[in-house]
Amino acid sequence: MESMIYNLFSLIFFVLFFLHQTPASSTSFFPNEAIPTKSGYLTVNQTSGSAIFYTFYEAQKPTSSLSQTPLLIWLQGGPGCSSMIGNFLELGPWRVNFEKKDEEPLALQPNPGSWNRIFGLLFLDNPIGTGFSVAAKPEEIPRDQNRVAEHLFTAITSFIDSDPSFKSRPIFITGESYAGKYVPAIGYYILKKNTQLWNRRKVNLAGVAIGNGLTDPMTQVDTHASNAYFSGFINEKQKSVLEKLQSEAVKLTGNGDWSEATDARFKVLNTLQNMTGLATLYDYTRKVPYKDYLVKELLDRKEVKKILGAKESVVYEVCSDLVGNTLNDDVMKSVKFMVEFLVKKIKVLLYQGHFDLRDGVVSTEAWVKNLKWEGIEDFQSAERKVWKVNGELAGYVQKWGSLSNTVVLGAGHLVPSDQPLSSQAMIEDWVLDKGLFGNDQKENLAQF
Repeated sequence: MESMIYNLFSLIFFVLFFLHQTPASSTSFFPNEAIPTKSGYLTVNQTSGSAIFYTFYEAQKPTSSLSQTPLLIWLQGGPGCSSMIGNFLELGPWRVNFEKKDEEPLALQPNPGSWNRIFGLLFLDNPIGTGFSVAAKPEEIPRDQNRVAEHLFTAITSFIDSDPSFKSRPIFITGESYAGKYVPAIGYYILKKNTQLWNRRKVNLAGVAIGNGLTDPMTQVDTHASNAYFSGFINEKQKSVLEKLQSEAVKLTGNGDWSEATDARFKVLNTLQNMTGLATLYDYTRKVPYKDYLVKELLDRKEVKKILGAKESVVYEVCSDLVGNTLNDDVMKSVKFMVEFLVKKIKVLLYQGHFDLRDGVVSTEAWVKNLKWEGIEDFQSAERKVWKVNGELAGYVQKWGSLSNTVVLGAGHLVPSDQPLSSQAMIEDWVLDKGLFGNDQKENLAQF
C-alpha cells in the first residue's frame, strides 16, 4: 500500500514538474490557425541576395475556385514601415490584442474583419530594408518609385510563379499612407511591362486601392490649414501661420528642391501637431497613438520569427529610419500621373478614414478633382451616396466609371484597424462590383 502511495505521489510530482518546466509551445501563443499559408523571402537581387519578406494567407471561405479567387496584395507606407503592421494590427486574419490593458499579456486574436475572408491576401515588407526584408547593402535600397516598382515586380512575379494557380487569379494591389505612391507605382509599372510580355507572363492586374494616401504631395500639403481651421482645431491666426509654412513647402516642391521641400512639409505637420496638442494627427479622436509597438513586441520573439520563416539575424523595426532617409528626396514627388494612367485601364479605389488630419478626406479630394481623365467631370457630378454596412451608417461612396472614392466614418489613418467590418465590406464589394461599388456603367471603362 505504501509503495502504491509512493508511486502515485511520484507520478503526480513528475506531472506537475513537467508542466511547470515545459515552455509554452509556439502554437499556444501563436495558434496553428494564425500561421500563414506560406511565408518567407522573395529575392529581388540574385547576386547580392537582397529580398522582400512576405506572408501569404489563402482565402478562408472562397466563393469560387482558387484559380479564380482574387488575390489582394498589401503594401504599408512610411516610407519604410513594415506591412506586418497591416497584417497584425489591421487586416490580417489574426491581430494583436491592441485594446488590452498594460498589465495584460500580449496575445493574438481572430480578426472578424480580415481581408482574406474570401480573397487570398499577400503582405510584402517593401521596400528592401523594411521590416524583415533584407537589403544586402544600403545602396540597394530604392531612392525613387521606379526602383521600388522594379523590386516589387520581381517579388510579385516570383510569388506568382511559385504556384501555377496564381497565374489566372485577378490581382488587386492595395495599401495606405505612403503606399499612396507605392500602389500607383507598381500598378503603372505592371501595365507598362505587360505590353512587352507574352500573355502567359503578364500579371493579371485588375485594380488598385489606396487608403489615406500621400499621392500628390504638393497639392495635399496645401490643405492642412483649411482642414484644421474648418474642423475647429485652430484659429485664424494659427491658420495664417500654417498657410505661410505650406506656401514654402509648395514653392520648394515647384523648384525641385526635394530635400528642403520634405523638411518643409514635416515642419507644417509638426507645427499643426503642436498647435492642436492632439495625441496623433492620424486620428484626432484618439487619446493615445496607434499601438504599433505591439507588433514589434510580437515579432521580436524568436519563436515567432521561426514560425514566419523570418531571418533570426534581422532586427525587426516597425518603421526603418534608414529606408525613410533613403527615400527622403522622393517624399514630395507626385505620382498623380500614374493614377491618371491607371484609371483609364483598370478600376481604382480611394478611401479615407474620416478622423485623419494628415492624409484624409480633404487632402484626397484636393488632388482627385485635378485628375487629367476624361471621366473626371462625370465623377465630380456623381452623387455621393450614403453607405451602410449591416444596416448601420458606415460612410459615403462616390463612384463613376472606374473610379470610386469612399469616406469611412469612425476611422482614422488605419481604417481596417478602426473599422474592420466596414473595411472588409468595402474591399469585398469593390473587388466583386457589388452594392454601391457595382459597375452600372461598364461602357464607361471601354471608351477610355
